[in-house]
Amino acid sequence: MSSAVSKKDDIFAKPLGEVAGFTFDQSVVEVFPDMIQRSVPGYTTIVAMIGTLAERFAQAGSRCYDLGSSLGAATLAMRHRIPAADCEIIAVDNSPAMIERARTVLAADSGQVPVQLICDDLQDVVIENASVVVLNFTLQFIATSEREQILQKIYDGLRPGGVLILSEKVAFSDSDHQELMIDLHHAFKAANGYSALEIAQKRSALENVLIPETLYDHRTRLKSVGFHSVDVWFQCFNFASLIAIKQRAD
Repeated sequence: MSSAVSKKDDIFAKPLGEVAGFTFDQSVVEVFPDMIQRSVPGYTTIVAMIGTLAERFAQAGSRCYDLGSSLGAATLAMRHRIPAADCEIIAVDNSPAMIERARTVLAADSGQVPVQLICDDLQDVVIENASVVVLNFTLQFIATSEREQILQKIYDGLRPGGVLILSEKVAFSDSDHQELMIDLHHAFKAANGYSALEIAQKRSALENVLIPETLYDHRTRLKSVGFHSVDVWFQCFNFASLIAIKQRAD
């Protein structure tokens, strides 16, 4: 994802009379690389390691899905690391503005793995012949009642030995720890130049839009749909990424 086209995120810099629910519209597209880097601790590491994981798990003749692909950061990471022959990346996002900007980013990229961009809700996308599926801070924006069905569809569409990489903002059952992690995340954002007003208004915009769950919830659900190996590979404060592996047929 090129930072050359990114503007500074100042969406919430001025007082808003009414803070609307957060949407991935054109204003967010314009500042998204700056926003995500300054808001999500460990984001650069997570994206880079998605490429490393794709290098390990992508199978020849298979598809790799980036569900909730935004501007294509995970797609590009996979595209430049997949050694397996005849792979295709399917990048899905339901924001037309995101897809259009991602199209421009990908057109300027030198990677050789074919990428198909789809503007649709991930609930409506068929997952088939997959060896790698990425949900990079995507599931948290889906209604909790729909999450198990989506993960079941992903599991069913994965080849044996395939992997799901699930990155999420997470919650904690211990209220003291929950409060501490929120405070540390806000300190991270403040250190990256966000004002108290920006932090407060962004939090209001995300309320009831981004619904975090505990790592226990994620592990339990992933196991329930069939994944035999599930665990966290990265965590910083209240942001984490899990690997879920579908058992090989042998």
